[in-house]
Formats: sequence, structure tokens, C-alpha cells
Amino acid sequence: MRGDLKGYKDLDVYQLSYKMAIEIFEETKNFPKEEKFSLTDQIRRSSRSIASNIAESWGKRMYRNHFVNKLSDSYAEANETQTWLDFSLSHSYMNKERYDYFTDNYDHISRMLFNMMKNPEKFLLKL
Repeated sequence: MRGDLKGYKDLDVYQLSYKMAIEIFEETKNFPKEEKFSLTDQIRRSSRSIASNIAESWGKRMYRNHFVNKLSDSYAEANETQTWLDFSLSHSYMNKERYDYFTDNYDHISRMLFNMMKNPEKFLLKL
């Protein structure tokens, strides 16, 4: 584990996923009211779940499989968020520039999560 990490909030992937969830929330304030209980709610939930599952995974670092499982949940939520972004663009709720910004960041989040799952030993607690 990197010596400069004190907690999950120090992880670059957590910081970026948290930032993106905040920005998704702000972006979706402009979505149509008829989407409030469907697309808006879904994209907000999936984007928030990425950071929250990273936090959960951190608490399970003493068990490799549990740690990787929660990271896998975050990875799946990142993919779900990207699907909701696709719908947002298709329905013109978001412009192409914002869509590209979000998808680039979620691609980066996915790559970071994948690398953590591939190399969990760097993060596991030694019991």
C-alpha cells in the first residue's frame, strides 16, 4: 500500500468519482421534470454509488475477495453511469461537450478501478 494513503478519501479514484457525482447532480438539475423519477434519479444514484462502494471496499481491505468485490460494484456503477450519460446525450438533455467531459472522466475512473482490482495487494491490510 502506498505510504501516503491514510484512508479512502486519499485515493485519486475516490476523489474523482466524488467530484463527478457532485457535477452529475448539478448537471441533472436542468433535465426535464418528467425525467425526475427515471433518468435523473438513476444517473444520480449510480454516480454516487461509485464513491460509496469505494468507501465500503476500503473497510473490507482485510479480505482480498471482499475488497475486490466492492471495487467490482463500483466498476459496474461507473458503466451504468456511462449508459445513463448515453441516454442523456441521445435525448439532448446534455450537450456533446459535457457528455465528452463526463465520459472521459468515467473512462478514467473505470481504468483506475480495474487496476485496483487487478493489483489489490497494494491496498490490502496485512493482518
